[in-house]
Amino acid sequence: MAMINHVVLFKLKEYPKTEKEAVLLKIKTALEALKDKIEQVRHIEVGLNYELEAKSYDLCLISHFDSVADLDVYRVHPEHLKVVSLIQETTVERAAVDYEF
Repeated sequence: MAMINHVVLFKLKEYPKTEKEAVLLKIKTALEALKDKIEQVRHIEVGLNYELEAKSYDLCLISHFDSVADLDVYRVHPEHLKVVSLIQETTVERAAVDYEF
């Protein structure tokens, strides 16, 4: 049975280095906590770009779901929406791909 892989990349707003590190850790912690708050999340992994001053994206979210329907439940879940608010406050770009694997 195919699962859905939800991959999202985020680029943060301009921050001083120490503040950027703190913001990235806050987002990472909030995203990883969703695994225990939303039952449809089968796997969640959050990676921070090792190069803080990279011109590319700063953070990558990889999460797995049993179906598109489960991904849709996740998208509107109140706990996810709280994290979305945090991300919208701190980022300037987002890119996402959802695919079966």
